[in-house]
Amino acid sequence: MNGQLPPTSAPRTGRRQFLRACGVATSAAGIATAADAFLVAPDWLSTSSLSFGSPSTAAGRTLRIAQLSDLHLRSIGRFEEGILEALERLDPDLVLVTGDAFDSQVGLLRLDTFLAESPQRSRVLGILGNWEHRTGLSGDKIAATYEKHGARLLVNESVVREFGGASLRITGLDDFVGGRPNLAAALDGAEPAGAHLLLAHCPAQRDSLAPPAGQAIDLMLSGHTHGGQIAPFGMAIVTPSGSGRYVSGWYRDGGVPMYVSRGLGTSLVPARLGSTPELVVIDWTLG
Repeated sequence: MNGQLPPTSAPRTGRRQFLRACGVATSAAGIATAADAFLVAPDWLSTSSLSFGSPSTAAGRTLRIAQLSDLHLRSIGRFEEGILEALERLDPDLVLVTGDAFDSQVGLLRLDTFLAESPQRSRVLGILGNWEHRTGLSGDKIAATYEKHGARLLVNESVVREFGGASLRITGLDDFVGGRPNLAAALDGAEPAGAHLLLAHCPAQRDSLAPPAGQAIDLMLSGHTHGGQIAPFGMAIVTPSGSGRYVSGWYRDGGVPMYVSRGLGTSLVPARLGSTPELVVIDWTLG
């Protein structure tokens, strides 16, 4: 045997231990990922601070907008209180609720409470998403909840708001999936303004926009996608109908400039992975 010792079973035992350890590590990683997706990420509020427009004149007015999309209000707990505290701290001129504020009839009561506790100085406007339509509640009842708190729900309507001498037209469309959006009707008889903001819950609406002559849209804000909600390594596995080719963030590729929010709540599954809740804050310099 040339002085060599016979092989032992130690290497095989080592391999079994190694494979067992890998299995434990993989299971632990899976548990940690699931815990993060269900327990941590849904309540991990992030704020995206953006700038839009350009200070073309010394008299330019910077308007601060806070976009709250896809709240899916089911309670007013620690997370929702954190959103309200952030709004107090950020002190926006305008708060925009861009659809799916709630997803059940009882959720309208939560919206009532949320609006009551929102900063009083900020002007609040909202639009409908697909989930408000799915609740079966009438648009008039939802609009009355907004009006109760000095806010307004826009359904194929436009309003003009003045901010320190600068005017902004805000157009809100009905939902692309659950409603009947009508841009022409929303702009019919609309007052002139220095800038034009469009609110549409579903970003796919962007690809069918055809504003009448002289009614150019400067900026569009949408939500609906949740950034995929379950998006390992930031890659969305699936997005809901009405998302089109859009997932989240800025889109300036040859159309109306649009920002798609990842939203704040969750839908269907109470989990997020690779797509944390997003409070969007835009400082828009109006000429």
